[in-house]
Amino acid sequence: MEYRFHTADVFTDKAFGGNQLAVLPDARGLTTEQMVSITREFNYSETIFVLPPDDPAHTRRLRIFVPGGEIPFAGHPTVGGAYVLGITGEIPLTGDETRIIFEEGVGPVPVLIRSRNGKPYFTQLTAAKTPEKNDQAYDAATIAPLVSLSEDDIDLGSGKAMEGWTAGLPYLYVPLKNRDALKRARSRADLVEKTLAGKWTREIVVFTTDGEDYRVRMFAPLVGVTEDPATGSAAAAFAGYVGSRLSMQDGIHAFTIHQGVEMGRPSRLDVEIDFSAGAISAVRVGGASVLISSGTLYVT
Repeated sequence: MEYRFHTADVFTDKAFGGNQLAVLPDARGLTTEQMVSITREFNYSETIFVLPPDDPAHTRRLRIFVPGGEIPFAGHPTVGGAYVLGITGEIPLTGDETRIIFEEGVGPVPVLIRSRNGKPYFTQLTAAKTPEKNDQAYDAATIAPLVSLSEDDIDLGSGKAMEGWTAGLPYLYVPLKNRDALKRARSRADLVEKTLAGKWTREIVVFTTDGEDYRVRMFAPLVGVTEDPATGSAAAAFAGYVGSRLSMQDGIHAFTIHQGVEMGRPSRLDVEIDFSAGAISAVRVGGASVLISSGTLYVT
């Protein structure tokens, strides 16, 4: 059988930056096993398979795969998938702003598509779940070797801590003292598997603070992603880490994440946190995307 596909670079406005994504806009007829094989053939961080929605009030159903298998939610496939379906005409645009809903394993995910002259230029998801903190404690001496760093490279001062957060997918956030430590970080899959087996998460995000912006790297070698150039689900969960350290009145707090720089695929993720009654009520993650290729996939 023949299946159309598109590829895009997500969380960037320049080709060959950001995070690569493969999109099959009509994946009807494919088995789960075939989806896994196709994902491994593209060998990107994620591939999405688009299906009709279960609820006719929604726009599409997305099945999202990493090389290691299916996952319930991911940010760059959601943001990039909306862009691809919009720019190829699979989803009709209703003006300067088009609002759609994707069905994903985590639940319905609202997405905003902003367009100019009939073409999308920015897409933004609203996380289906507000960030939740995990109570598991982590020790710097244990975690540092998992990313090829020393205990001294981890910054636990000024209210910082190693914490686990999720907004659909769980991550461990590790603050580092400087850009040099961030640059030197390398994932040790063998140590991750040995040390974090059976733990709440085995995906690690290291980061440094740069004013109101953050520079991050995300490692998930045990699901086939040695390092990810841009991770929307991690950005959504990171909003919990950031927001829990703010004394905010009701309103919106915005910040920017820069990721993928050390990989040569710079990405920009724009994050918004809604505060209501002193708590996080919503999180949005958005960015630009670029269409890279279109073609036909032959599945036997």
